Amino acid sequence: MIRAYKFLMRPTVRQEQALGEMLRDHCSLYNGALQERRDAYQHVSRTSIKYGMQSAQLKDIRAFDPERQGRWSFSSQQATLRRLDKAFAAFFRRIKSGDTPGYPRFRGVNWFDSVEFPKDGDGCRWDSTPHDPGTRVRLQGIGHVKVNQHRPVTGKVKTVSVKREGRKWFLVLTAEQAQPEPLPATGSVVGIDLGIAGFLADSNGGFVPNPRHGRKATARLEAAQQALSRFPRRKAKNRTANHQRAVDKVAALHGKVRRQRLDHAHKTALGLVRVHDFIAHEDLKIRNMTRSPAPKPDPDQPGTFLPNGAAAKAGLNRSIADAGWGVFLTILHAKAESAGREVIAVDPRNTSRTCPECGHVAKENRPTQEKFHCVSCGHTAHADTVGATNVLRAGLVRRDANPA
Repeated sequence: MIRAYKFLMRPTVRQEQALGEMLRDHCSLYNGALQERRDAYQHVSRTSIKYGMQSAQLKDIRAFDPERQGRWSFSSQQATLRRLDKAFAAFFRRIKSGDTPGYPRFRGVNWFDSVEFPKDGDGCRWDSTPHDPGTRVRLQGIGHVKVNQHRPVTGKVKTVSVKREGRKWFLVLTAEQAQPEPLPATGSVVGIDLGIAGFLADSNGGFVPNPRHGRKATARLEAAQQALSRFPRRKAKNRTANHQRAVDKVAALHGKVRRQRLDHAHKTALGLVRVHDFIAHEDLKIRNMTRSPAPKPDPDQPGTFLPNGAAAKAGLNRSIADAGWGVFLTILHAKAESAGREVIAVDPRNTSRTCPECGHVAKENRPTQEKFHCVSCGHTAHADTVGATNVLRAGLVRRDANPA
């Protein structure tokens, strides 16, 4: 299996400057390759440029510009061209499936934050000074950079990536490892129901509160964004020191909220995986749930629109994004796979309206957000617990119908 590790880098001032130049030059390469593809297709010949054709030009590009493109790893530049090729492949795939295409866009320097080295030892070397008490990574054109290795890396390192987040630099490793030993079986099964009032309810009657990290940081974010709005929009190189500090303040607050959500998701998922052998959850279409309502034109007054509940829907969308369901489910599946647990997604329709005792389905079974009261048999329970129970039953049926 492949496992990723993320470590904080501690570059010197000169190394940090060189890292920024590396991102700038890779961004320039990406944009230049994108421009070449656009120009070739807009030509009367309708020529399609592929990755192999652009990769073959790298040798000449490096020889023509040795002070910039020639400084960096050849394989990392190939990885940047593959990145563009994947963007075009996704673009054409979306066209065929009928989705919104989303043509690949040019990247600004501040929107190009990572460079990948496809192979350890080719332009980079992880743990390049084994006799030094500190860990260092060697990067071509940068040198030996200190790394805060807070946990050991097991397995063979396959790829190395450098990533910028705000003012900090991180090293992301992927290592190939043997499949870990599964956790001891517990014989426990559970269904979970994700929500907003509470983050999670399980079929055993347990609840995990919603920390609402984004809402708690709202006041500070508003103050920081108002301070930033006082400065005119400028490119990073033209910002004053106060302007840059305002930008960094907003980025730092958003980064803290993101890390808090990740921490909560990891801890909640780990708790479930350690206790239960089988976990069922709703197959939520989060993108559809957070879609803005369509405008309603007023037939009596052309050019005006009727109320469509957009303001209330925007508040609900913020709450859904703050809960971080998508991140949590991704982490849950990854941890379950490593621990040898089974996770199944089931259809969420009517899970909170179906009585677990008699099977009666009705909208009236849920008179309030929290209360479930069956109008047929009189069964009463917490609505989220009922939803989790029905999710578990549907998951067990699906598991038994498709045995491994």
